[in-house]
Formats: sequence, C-alpha cells, structure tokens
Amino acid sequence: MKKRKKIRQISRVLFVIYMGVLVYFLLLSDGFGRIEGYSQYRLNLVPFQEIIRFVRHREYIDFMSVVINLLGNVAAFMPFGALIRWVLDRKVRWYQAVGYTFLFSLSVELLQLVARVGVFDVDDLLLNTLGGFLGFLVYYVLLVMNRRREENGKG
Repeated sequence: MKKRKKIRQISRVLFVIYMGVLVYFLLLSDGFGRIEGYSQYRLNLVPFQEIIRFVRHREYIDFMSVVINLLGNVAAFMPFGALIRWVLDRKVRWYQAVGYTFLFSLSVELLQLVARVGVFDVDDLLLNTLGGFLGFLVYYVLLVMNRRREENGKG
C-alpha cells in the first residue's frame, strides 16, 4: 500500500507538470504562432482532411511541420492516457481513458477556438485521442509485465 501511495503522489506531480507544459505549448507558445492570434475563428470539421493533406503533400511541406502535426499530436497526449489512472486513484478501463482524453482534447481545441490562438481541428481530436489510448496501452502492458515479474518472485 505504501508503494502504491508513493506512485500515486509522484504520478500526480508529474501530471500537473505535464498539464502545465501542454497548456503552454498548445495555448501560449509563440513557437506555434500563438502570440498574435487570429482575427477570425479558424476551424476544420472534416475528419481526416488535414491528416490526408499532410501525408499527400509531405514532400512540399516542411518535414518538421509534418512530424509536429501528425506524430506530435499523438505523442503529446500519451502521458495523459498513461497517468490518468493514477491521478483519479481508481481503475480506469481503456475506453474510459479514451473518453477522458477525448474530453480533455476537446476542451483544449475549444479554448484555442474561443481564444483564437489556434485552429479547432477535428483531426487533432482524433490524433490526441489516439495518443491517449496508446499511452494507456503502454501503461497497461508495463503493468502486466510488472505483475508477472512479481508473481514469479523476481519483484
């Protein structure tokens, strides 16, 4: 129990740090064109439109833009899926982790839209949610491996 409590406390601290970094990069960072904002609302409501555009025209688009848009959106939300179980201090099933990730991503996208500091993009919702699922999956695989190690007397 003591080990579990310590893991939960560390996870919560990591989660707070993670959320602060994520909010900075998604809403405040001038590196992503967030300083000036937009004069109009910008949004994409067509699923896979931007993903297909980035894949189809990858040779004409800066490589880092492709990586940041496609892989960055997935990678940025993996910690959310991995840590959500410890933050909530209860069992979280994969579909719940996906739901929490989707709702959090939706909140971020809506904040970007309302604050006019980004583009509300349904593709970002899809990629972010995939990231949360993959993060949960990595957590779950590590959990199973740890339990097996402990059952075999090596833990």
